[in-house]
Amino acid sequence: MADPSSYRPRPGEIPDSPGVYRFRDEHRRVIYVGKAKSLRQRLANYFQDLANLHPRTRSMVTTAASVEWTVVSTEVEALQLEYSWIKEYDPRFNVKYRDDKSYPYLAVTMNDEFPRVQVMRGHKRKGVRYFGPYAHAWAIRDTVDLLLRVFPVRTCSAGVFKNAERTGRPCLLGYIGKCSAPCVGRISPEDHYELAEEFCDFMAGRTGTYLRRLEKQMAEASDEMEYERAARLRDDVGALKKAMEKNAVVLADATDADLIAVAEDELEAAVQIFHVRGGRVRGQRGWVTDKVEEITTAALVEHALQQLYGEETGDAVPKEVLVPALPDPVEPVQEWLTGRRGANVSLRIPQRGDKKALMETVQRNAQQALVLHKTKRASDLTTRSRALEEIADALGLDSAPLRIECYDVSHLQGDDVVASMVVFEDGLQRKNEYRRFQIKGFAGQDDVRSMHEVITRRFRRYLTEKEKSGEWAGSEDTPVNGTPGPADGVPLGAPGVAPAAGEDDGIIGLKDDDGRPRKFAYPPQLVVVDGGRPQVAAARRALDELGIDDIAVCGLAKRLEEVWVPGEEDPVVLPRSSEGLYLLQRVRDEAHRFAITYQRAKRAKRLRSGPLDEVPGLGETRKQALIKHFGSVKRLRAATLEQIQEVPGIGRKTAETIAVALARSAPAAPAVNTATGEIIEEEEPDTTGGSSGESVSAGLPDDRRGQET
Repeated sequence: MADPSSYRPRPGEIPDSPGVYRFRDEHRRVIYVGKAKSLRQRLANYFQDLANLHPRTRSMVTTAASVEWTVVSTEVEALQLEYSWIKEYDPRFNVKYRDDKSYPYLAVTMNDEFPRVQVMRGHKRKGVRYFGPYAHAWAIRDTVDLLLRVFPVRTCSAGVFKNAERTGRPCLLGYIGKCSAPCVGRISPEDHYELAEEFCDFMAGRTGTYLRRLEKQMAEASDEMEYERAARLRDDVGALKKAMEKNAVVLADATDADLIAVAEDELEAAVQIFHVRGGRVRGQRGWVTDKVEEITTAALVEHALQQLYGEETGDAVPKEVLVPALPDPVEPVQEWLTGRRGANVSLRIPQRGDKKALMETVQRNAQQALVLHKTKRASDLTTRSRALEEIADALGLDSAPLRIECYDVSHLQGDDVVASMVVFEDGLQRKNEYRRFQIKGFAGQDDVRSMHEVITRRFRRYLTEKEKSGEWAGSEDTPVNGTPGPADGVPLGAPGVAPAAGEDDGIIGLKDDDGRPRKFAYPPQLVVVDGGRPQVAAARRALDELGIDDIAVCGLAKRLEEVWVPGEEDPVVLPRSSEGLYLLQRVRDEAHRFAITYQRAKRAKRLRSGPLDEVPGLGETRKQALIKHFGSVKRLRAATLEQIQEVPGIGRKTAETIAVALARSAPAAPAVNTATGEIIEEEEPDTTGGSSGESVSAGLPDDRRGQET
C-alpha cells in the first residue's frame, strides 16, 4: 500500500486553473481520471489524513503511485478531455456504465441511391437517419412490417438487390406489395427517395398529414365505388394507427427530449433513459454501474450525459435533457451539450406537469432495474456461497454462517420505539421467521439499551425452548426464569422452519407438543446489528449475560459501510466489490425496512386511537355503531346508561364499562376564551379510524413526520 505523501506535489506546483488530472499506479497504468475547476483545490482534497477520506477514495490514493495533470482553458474543455481519457484508459476507479448489449436502432440509409430500412447497432454513420434506440430488435421489425404497407421502402441487402436487378425478378416483398421494387424499375430513384423521406417523416412524429391523406383517398375511392381500393386504403390507415399505438403520445407539445433517472444504493447505481421524439417514447435504454468512487447523484448524471452524448452530434442530442439532479456546476455541461448539438440544449429538472409525471415513470424503471439486477445477483447459488465464505473469513468464523439474523431499532424522536428481526438462510430471506418487538423495558430514546433488550428477549426465548425440549438444562446464574410475554417477538406470519429434505419431522426441538413449529428454537450462526461499536457491544453483552458464547456478532454502520466486531478498536473494511459486504447490506437494509414499516403502523394506530379503544372487549364494529348513533365521543360521554343501551349490541354491563372508561378519560376542564370569557366546547373527533382520525395524523408538524431511525 502506497503512502500518498510519497508522491504528493510540492506546494505551489499545482496550478489554480481548470484542468484534468490522472492518478497512475506503480506500473504507470492510469487508475483514475478527474476534472476540476481548480486543480489546486481539488487535488489538495486527496492528500489529507487518510482517516478523513471515504473508503473508496482512500483505496484509490493508496493504490496510486503518482499524479499528473493537464491545464485547459475552460471547464467545457476539461469535460471533453475527461471523457476522452476515460474512454482511452478505462480507469479502474472511475464510474463505468456496464451496458450489457448494444441497443438496436431503426435506420434509413438516406445516403444510398435507393435508401434502405434496416436494424442497425454500433457506431452511427453519416447520412443515415436513426430512430430509437429500441429495447429489442423484434420491436423494430414489428413496426416496419406495419409501415411497409403504406411506405413500401426497400429493406433488402445489397446482395439480394443486385441479384434481383440481374434476374429481373423482385423478391417476395415486391410480389406482396410491401416493397416498391426499385430493383426491377417499378419506381424511379427519385420517387423511391421521396417515399423514404415520407417514411422518416412519419417516424419523426409527423403523422397527421398521411392519415388525413389516406382517409381522404379512401372516401374518394368509396364514392367512386372502387371498393377494393377503398378497402386497401382502410387497411393502410389501420396499419398506421396500429404503429402509432406502439408509441403512445406522452408529451402533447411534440417535444424532443431525453429523460434520465438514477436509482442508487451504497455500492451500485442504475441509470434509465427514455428517448422522446415528437412527444412519443421512441426508445428506452439503461445501465448498471458499480460506485467505485465516492460520487453524488449529480455526478452520476454528469457521467451518464458523457456516456450518452460523448460521440453524438446534431439531432442525436435533443433540444431538451431532463435529469433528476443538475451537475455542479451546470453551465459547462450545458455548453458542452450545446456544442455537440450545434444548437441550444436545455438541461433542467422537471418541476410539474406531464414531464414531471414521465420522469417519475423513468425513475420507477430505474428502481426496478436496480432491484432486478440485485435479484439476479442474489439468486445465484455460487455468488451466495462466495458471499457467506467471505463473511466467515472476514469475521474469523469456523464455518460459513448459513443462518443470519439482523436486528434494527426504529423510533420517532423517542416515541413508538420498536425493533425488527429478519432472518436470512443460505443467503435468502426467510420472511415467515421475521419478528417484531415493542421496546417495553424503559421509555425514551436509547438505541444501545433497546438493542440489549431485544437481543436478551430473543435469546431468552431460545434458551427457554431448549430447556423445554431437554436439549439444555440451564444453570443457576442464567436468567431464563419465566416465559416472555406476547410482545417478545410478534411473528409476521406462520412461525418456525420446515424440516429440511430427508429430516425427521419428530426431531427434538423442532415442534411443540401440539405440532406447531417453535418460534425461537433455531439459533443463528451470526447476529448482525444495524449500528456501530456501541450497538455491537450491547448485543455481545446480552449474549454473554445469557451464557451464550457460540454465536458470532457484528454490526454494519451505515455511514462508511464498516463492519464492527466486539472488542475491536478498528472496524473490518470489506472490499467494495465484496459479495460478503453486499449480502450484509441486503440483510441490514431489510431489517431497517421491516422496522420502519412496523414503527409507522404503530404510530398511525396510536394517532387514530381514542377513549373507546380503552374499553375492554369493545370491538371495531360496536365502536363504529356507538359513534354513528351519538355523533361524537362528547355526546356519548354525556349519555345515560339507558341511552347507551339503545345501541344494538350494547348490554347493561358493556354500557357501564363504557361509561366508566369515558369518565376516566374526560377532560379536566373546558377551554375558556380569555378575551370574551366564552367557554370553548370543541367537538371531539371521531377517533375510530374515520376521516377525522386521518386529519390528526396529517396535522403533525413537519419535525414529527421525519427523523425515523
